[in-house]
Amino acid sequence: QVHLVESGGGLVQAGGSLRLSCAASGSIFRINVMGWHRQAPGKQRELVAVIASDGSINYADSVKGRFTISRDNAKNTVYLQMNSLKPEDTAVYYCNANIYRRLSSPSPDEYWGQGTQVGVSS
Repeated sequence: QVHLVESGGGLVQAGGSLRLSCAASGSIFRINVMGWHRQAPGKQRELVAVIASDGSINYADSVKGRFTISRDNAKNTVYLQMNSLKPEDTAVYYCNANIYRRLSSPSPDEYWGQGTQVGVSS
């Protein structure tokens, strides 16, 4: 079993900051890509940022320059530092990871966290 547990959500005013964390635990051999997605009410889930095991990073255009994704491989944890938050950033934020559970695994399995709510008031 593998679990992803997010923390750090909350309610802030526009222009404020939040830091999300997501820790993976369980039967893990190696984590490939880790990332954050979000889903606002009435909208589809969208990619926010991803970071690969080699450190390469991609951001959605809407968060470039404001959000920073990072990871601590020793702790199997990914972070999302969110600055200059806007009301349109309000959503449930989900952590996602592609994980090899064994050395012999031919491909990674995808896991999702339960989500953490982020609210930004104007």
